[in-house]
Order: sequence, then structure tokens, then C-alpha cells
Amino acid sequence: MKGNDFMAWALRSPLHGMLSSGMMLITVTGRRTGRQYTTPVGYYEEGGYLWVLTSRERTWWKNLQGGAQVDLLLKRRLVHGFAETELDEAAVEKLMCAYIRHIPQAAKPMGIRVENKTPNDEDIARIAKDRLFVKIKLASASSERTS
Repeated sequence: MKGNDFMAWALRSPLHGMLSSGMMLITVTGRRTGRQYTTPVGYYEEGGYLWVLTSRERTWWKNLQGGAQVDLLLKRRLVHGFAETELDEAAVEKLMCAYIRHIPQAAKPMGIRVENKTPNDEDIARIAKDRLFVKIKLASASSERTS
């Protein structure tokens, strides 16, 4: 069982509790194939959105360019949302600072130095070149689409 397969299994299981506060499953639909792809992603909440940081090398997010509907397994509940990508490096740098504020333990593995709770600007700029954010607005209960 690969790492993503194990994480997907854990997030679907009754044992999801410790993971669900910062991990979820996102299902995107291929723009050309129509095939659905589900992957575990880390997230944080801010400003009425869920924010997902991912690498530009990954491919799942490319199906969200221009905006797209997504399905999420969030805290073991199926919810729907609308996702958009944020690729602009300056915007990604600002979002990286918020990401480190919400998930400070992520700084060290990414090679971001933090002093007085402030991420190093040079480190943020270096990391932002290889990353992007996905912004997800959850559908309201009254406007959720049917599956």
C-alpha cells in the first residue's frame, strides 16, 4: 500500500480523527478524460476558504485551472466546493506566510527559517517558485449539487 493509499484509507476510516483536522481527500474530474482522481491533501481554513498547498510538479491541480467543482471528504463527510488555483508567485509568497502561521511545523521540512514567528522572506520566495495554492469555497447546504 503506497503512502497516498494508506492516507486515503485512514481518512475514510473511523480512525480519521487525528488526521482530519489538517488532511482531507479531494476528488477532481479530468478536463479531457472526465475521469475522477482522488488524492489526500493537507489544508487549513481562513477567510471562508479551505487552502491547499501543493507542488507545481503534481498534476491533479491542473484540472482546476479556470475553476472547477470538487468533492471533498472533509472530517469524514462528503462536501462539495468550487476550487481555483493561485499560481502568481507574489500571491503564493503571501499565502505561504499564512500557511506557516497556521501550520508552523511545516516550515522546517520545507527549509523555511522562522524567527520571532516570522518566516524568512528569502526562504518563502525560494519555496513559492515551486508551489501553488488551491482555494476552495465550500458549497452552502442549500446550494450543494447532487451527486
